[in-house]
Amino acid sequence: MRLCKTTNDAVRILVDCARSGDDLVKVAEISERLGITPQNTFKIVHLLSRAGFVSAVRGRYGGVRLALSASDIRVGQVVRAIEATASAARREKDQAGEDFDQMVGDALEAFIQVLDANTIADMAETAEPLTKPSGRRVRADRQSGSTATPSPARARKSRATPTTPLRT
Repeated sequence: MRLCKTTNDAVRILVDCARSGDDLVKVAEISERLGITPQNTFKIVHLLSRAGFVSAVRGRYGGVRLALSASDIRVGQVVRAIEATASAARREKDQAGEDFDQMVGDALEAFIQVLDANTIADMAETAEPLTKPSGRRVRADRQSGSTATPSPARARKSRATPTTPLRT
């Protein structure tokens, strides 16, 4: 069974929020730590908020946090919420495909029941240090204390001298 990338990112975002405890976490920080584009992170956080998994606080000192205890959020619940949204967006009904849709739906439900055995708290406790999708470890920035891998543009900028113009 293949899940969409949005579902994978949603689970990773919830694990990141679980590690932060009750503290508000800025969506931009989550995006940077997990290597997800800011636009996708905002979209996924919105979906998670509508599903009741996270609560969002707007404004300068805002951010997101888990709306429920991490031990109350089952991975299967997250998959159901995100995959239902994704499949509804890409599905066009026709009479001939309804039987097949029913079979696929039954198979997906059996698959998700296995995921229901795990919670976000379980994943937050056993997960390895945060990595980007490429598999590289995310290093802690010594000066600011944030965890991020510098972008290629930032790396080029830091090597540039005042007399050398930067290429854009």
